[in-house]
Amino acid sequence: MLLSAGRLKIYAGKGFIFYIALILLAGCGSPPPDMALVSAGEFLMGSNDVDREALAVQYGSRKPWFANERPQRKVTLPEFYIDRTEVTNRQYKEFVDATGHKPPTHWSGTSYPAQLADHPVTFVNWHDADAYCKWKKKRLPTEAEWEKAARGTDGRQFPWGNEFDLKKVNTIGEFSGATPVGFLPDGKSPYGAVDMAGNVQEWVEDWYKQYPGNDYNDTDYGEKLKVVRGGGWGGMGHYTLQVYVRTSFRNAAPPEGFYNDVGLRCAWSK
Repeated sequence: MLLSAGRLKIYAGKGFIFYIALILLAGCGSPPPDMALVSAGEFLMGSNDVDREALAVQYGSRKPWFANERPQRKVTLPEFYIDRTEVTNRQYKEFVDATGHKPPTHWSGTSYPAQLADHPVTFVNWHDADAYCKWKKKRLPTEAEWEKAARGTDGRQFPWGNEFDLKKVNTIGEFSGATPVGFLPDGKSPYGAVDMAGNVQEWVEDWYKQYPGNDYNDTDYGEKLKVVRGGGWGGMGHYTLQVYVRTSFRNAAPPEGFYNDVGLRCAWSK
């Protein structure tokens, strides 16, 4: 209904403008686009696996597999959203252009290699990842949020289930590097997030700390390293093994570090 100038003036005096403002603001609580909803509730976090054959040592790892993942426990989280894909070079450039933030070192100035537009951004440290998410009015996911988004509520080993499937994950150097995000859609998580195993590892919010009830004395625990999740595309050596792309696997790195297989995705909650 159209209002005459006289009527608009009357309504304005009764708080009409304020009412319109409330209507306009009502949609501000909507989640950003291209994010997957992770429902509130309980899930299984961690694992009770044990490397009884000491395979980790045989493959050159200085730490026993699974030791920092124990004990598996039930964790309850409120509803949140997580990016469906890892942040791409194209998306990260918007941030660099808008803020003047330092670009990744493998870019040419503020331009990424053209063929990598839809590949996950890499060579970003934890502080870069945190700044990007905040610029997007989001945040880095907690370690628990990341794991629930990757594995669902049934404690599965991989985002798609309990059996390793090389057709659903970019790892063991199969593609000699990262692939465009979502290149292997059949590997999506129960909530529809892709590349939560392989492609690139992802920074999360948390410091690398001991789980409640954990009996493994890791000298790296504390506020020295940030947790990195999801496993990467692989390459040479023991990091090509499927154990590193399991949903419960915990890696950690200095927050100032830059790597060719570590990127990010963001989370958001009301």
